[in-house]
Amino acid sequence: MFVQWVRACCATVALWLMVLEVVAQDYTYTNINGTITITGYTGPDSEIVIPDTVTGLPVTVIGDRAFHANSILVSVIIPNSVTAIGEEAFLYCTNLTKVTIPNGVISIGAAAFQNCGLTSATIPNSVTAIGYAAFAFCNLTNLTIPNSVTAIGSFWFADTRLTSVTIPNSVTSIGENAFSFCTSLAGLTMPMGVTSIGYETFEACYSLTTITIPNSVTSIGQGAFASCMSLTNVTIPNSVTSIGDGAFGGCTSLTNIIIPDSVTSISDGTFGGCTSLANIIIPDSVTSIGYGAFAGCDRLAGIYFYGNAPSLGAYVFYDANNDPALDPATAYYLWGTAGWGPTYGGLRTKLWHLPIPLIKGSVSVQPNDFSVTVSWETNLSVVVEASTNLSTPVWQPLQTNTLNNGVVNFIDPEWTNYPNRFYRVRSP
Repeated sequence: MFVQWVRACCATVALWLMVLEVVAQDYTYTNINGTITITGYTGPDSEIVIPDTVTGLPVTVIGDRAFHANSILVSVIIPNSVTAIGEEAFLYCTNLTKVTIPNGVISIGAAAFQNCGLTSATIPNSVTAIGYAAFAFCNLTNLTIPNSVTAIGSFWFADTRLTSVTIPNSVTSIGENAFSFCTSLAGLTMPMGVTSIGYETFEACYSLTTITIPNSVTSIGQGAFASCMSLTNVTIPNSVTSIGDGAFGGCTSLTNIIIPDSVTSISDGTFGGCTSLANIIIPDSVTSIGYGAFAGCDRLAGIYFYGNAPSLGAYVFYDANNDPALDPATAYYLWGTAGWGPTYGGLRTKLWHLPIPLIKGSVSVQPNDFSVTVSWETNLSVVVEASTNLSTPVWQPLQTNTLNNGVVNFIDPEWTNYPNRFYRVRSP
């Protein structure tokens, strides 16, 4: 019986070794310091499980171009022993629709899955490095980026079919063309922590309707949202100090935008071809507007300037508001600002009276009086009124004041004589 068991055992081992040998024969590989790098596949199968050992040694790397242009592959399972997927490892595997990347893979090389037929992919939390265009030109429709990734690199997901994407809080920068030509991407929320949006990052994301830019972003790159033709509204936070050339060029559905007072210049072509842009507010921090910044904004009605007239490049308002059914575009400026003439860059100019704000500024409540600072336009006047209820208000004028230097302080010593006291301001 013992002899029979030994023979059976040996037969089993021999069969197992024979299977391993057959599997190994389907691959080319190299032995580097006792670990195996897969360098090619010669087998006939469309669905493969890459072995975790070859000749008894662990498979740790899928080498550069190992499966390059293999049009047979449909499904690939990568073993847990692998820590790196090389450059162009599966490039042009056009029928590859499914791949399992195990937790343990640390790096995915440049163009590793470019031009594959992948419809979905899970990037494990172990991955910390992904190369240029790693998933570009795939059929990916959804994707979750793990917390282990701190920067989204150039062309990573360019020209994919993504409809949604989750970007983790660990990401601090989004590189050039990272999502360009993702024409099905409809919405995206960037996490707090992102400090820069790169060159043409979201160019030609035709379905993108909304975008939330967090307060951590300081720079928006050249062409970052160019030709996002469904984008209707954008809020640029005060943290942004630079907006690159053509950043919103060709956003044909963009109707309104407010530029924060952290921006000092509007670059060349920033809003060129925004054919639905009707109004825009320019803060007093902006001192220059570049070449063709608003060229082709053919429905432009008003540009509202808080400060002195910025210097202008050539063709800033070229072909702006050329619709004969609309009033000519107007540059509005505030009283007391400098550099304005009867026209500005070919636009007519007009004095802009700001709407009187709700009581704005510092409020002080003392035992003997109530005071508030009202801010509006220099040398204009305001009437302060009071009422004791808001259900059926009867407003009584208290003071009329001229805003020297645009500010006036109002004091009401009678406020303690009433159970409720409400205030408003109006023009005389």
